[in-house]
Amino acid sequence: MKLRPLVLLFGLAALAGLGVAYREGIVSLDFGREPSSAAKSGSSPPALGRRSNAAGNRRTLPVPVLAETVRTADVPVYLDGVGTVRAYKTVTIRPQVSGRLVSVNFKEGQEVGTGDVLARIDPVIYQAALDQAVARKAMDQANLDNARRDLERYTNLARADFASKQQADTQRAAVAQAEAQVRQDQAAVDNAQANLDYTTIRAPLHGRTGIRLIDEGNLVGSNDETGIVVITQLRPISVLFTLPETVVSDIAAAEGPLRVTAGIGSRPLETGILDVIDNQVDQATGTVKMKGTFDNAGGRLWPGQFVNVRLLLKTLEDATVVSAAAIQQGSAGSYVYVIQSDETVKLTPVQVTQQSETQAVIAAGLVPGQQIVTTGFASLQDGARVSLPSVEPGAAGAPSSSAPKRRRDASAASPAPVP
Repeated sequence: MKLRPLVLLFGLAALAGLGVAYREGIVSLDFGREPSSAAKSGSSPPALGRRSNAAGNRRTLPVPVLAETVRTADVPVYLDGVGTVRAYKTVTIRPQVSGRLVSVNFKEGQEVGTGDVLARIDPVIYQAALDQAVARKAMDQANLDNARRDLERYTNLARADFASKQQADTQRAAVAQAEAQVRQDQAAVDNAQANLDYTTIRAPLHGRTGIRLIDEGNLVGSNDETGIVVITQLRPISVLFTLPETVVSDIAAAEGPLRVTAGIGSRPLETGILDVIDNQVDQATGTVKMKGTFDNAGGRLWPGQFVNVRLLLKTLEDATVVSAAAIQQGSAGSYVYVIQSDETVKLTPVQVTQQSETQAVIAAGLVPGQQIVTTGFASLQDGARVSLPSVEPGAAGAPSSSAPKRRRDASAASPAPVP
C-alpha cells in the first residue's frame, strides 16, 4: 500500500518525458519504427505560409494572349436574302394562222434578234385570198370612177335645167356608196396581207431560243397552246428576292438607286440595281418581294437559278471597327478586354451596332487606338496580367513602334518574388 503513491508518481513522470520527446521529434508514437529523417535532423515540418505563397506565384503569372488595335474604317451595311433568277421577258412563239409548217429557221439555244425569221407556214391559200381581195377592190374602184363621172354629168344638166335635182342627188348617193365599198375592199386587202405576213413567224424580241416544241411538216394553228418555241430575254435579266418587312422603311427612305449583288455562296456573279419593291407585305412570311435588274453581260445568271442576294443599304463612314473574335458575351451584354498601360486587362462593356463573321462595328465603349484581346480568353478575368508575343523588329507584319516595346516588356516581365 505504501508503494502505490510511488508507482503513480513514477508513471506521471514517464508520461511527461514522452510528451517532451515527441515535441522534439525524437520519439515516434509508432513503436517499433525508426524516427523520421526530420526527427533525426531536428528540422521542423514545412510551414503552411510557404505553400500559399507558391500558389500565389502561379496566380500572378501573366496570361498569354493575342491583341489588336481598335481602328476606324468605312463599313458597308448589307441586307442578305435569297432569290430566284427570272428572265427579263419570256415569249412563247405561237402561230397566228393555221397551216402546214414548211420550215424552221432557228437552232435550239440560238441567240436571235428582233425580227429574225423563226419559221414559215405554207402561204399558198393566204396569197390566193390576198389576190381575191385586191381584184375585188379593183372592180369596185372602177364602179366608183364611173359613178363619179355620172355625178358630174347630172350636176351639169341640173344647172342647165336639162335634169332634175333629184337625179343629181341620187347619183351623188351612188358615188358615196361606191366609195364605201372601195374602203371595205381595202380593209379586206389589209386583212389578207396580214394573214399572209403571219405565215412568216418572226422573233418579237432579242433573246435566246429554247428547245423546239414542234417540227416542220406538222399542221399548226392559232389555237395551239404548245407553240413552236419559247424565247427568253437574258440581257438584261431580273432577280426576285425577299427581305424582312422590318427593313422596308429603310430601303424606301434610301436616296438614289441601291446596288444589288447576286452570287452563289460567297462568290458574286453579277451586280445590278434594285428596280421594284412590291406594294404589300406577305403576311404569311412577314417578307416583302423585291426585284433587281442586272445587265448580265457575261451571261452568268440563268433563269430559274437560285442565288444569294446582298443589297447595299448604306455605308458607315469612319466607324469604330474591331475583329468579331474580340467580342465576348456575358449576362450584361457584349464586352471586350482592353489592355491597360500596366499590362493588365479591363473588362469593358461595348455596344455593337453591326457584326459579321469577321468584324464588328462598335457604337460606344471603345476609341480608336486602344488595344483589345482577341485570343486567350480561357484564363482571362478582369484585372488579370497579360503577356503579348514578342515581335522581332523589321519582321513582316510587325506592329507599330510603340507596340513592340510593350509586348517585349510584357513577355520579359516575371512575377515579383513572394517573401
